[in-house]
Amino acid sequence: MDMVVKGRHMEVTPELRAYAEEKVGKLSKILESMIMSVEVELYHERNRSIDKNQVAEVTVYTKGPVIRAREAATDTKAAIDLVSEKLETQARKLKGRLRDKHSGKGALAPVAASPGLDSGDEENDHTIVKSKKLDLKPMTTEEAMLQLELLGHDFLLFSSAETDLVSVLYRRRDGDYGLLEPMG
Repeated sequence: MDMVVKGRHMEVTPELRAYAEEKVGKLSKILESMIMSVEVELYHERNRSIDKNQVAEVTVYTKGPVIRAREAATDTKAAIDLVSEKLETQARKLKGRLRDKHSGKGALAPVAASPGLDSGDEENDHTIVKSKKLDLKPMTTEEAMLQLELLGHDFLLFSSAETDLVSVLYRRRDGDYGLLEPMG
């Protein structure tokens, strides 16, 4: 398993690197040969009003969906512990769903709704602060639902294996999913 441990605006000590590799490395026992690479990013949140300002973000690239988790704590090692626990839960859920899919036990169960974004009374002076290029590999709607859940995002842009069209899957406030597909 290829693992990169990096710090954003901070130096990662060899002790901290070894700790992160040990904790996050436990995923290889759960997902066995599915993991292609892992990125661990550690940083310090600069907002003084935030008590839990040590953040650990981990992205796991597998042969299937991408798994991502972010946790914050007052100590960097505690943040690594929390994010590794969250990743282990997600990995077990992924493995169980893949096992169910191959044994024919049915579709994915709905997930809990995530809180919506409040739109304040701000002026519309917004700018694009992040841009991303995506590799749209074809996937079924069920695979897209699993990917959306594992990433923890509110929506997912994907190429539909059923229609060969670009589609958007999004999580509704009631916990269900919505699917946007182009006409034609």
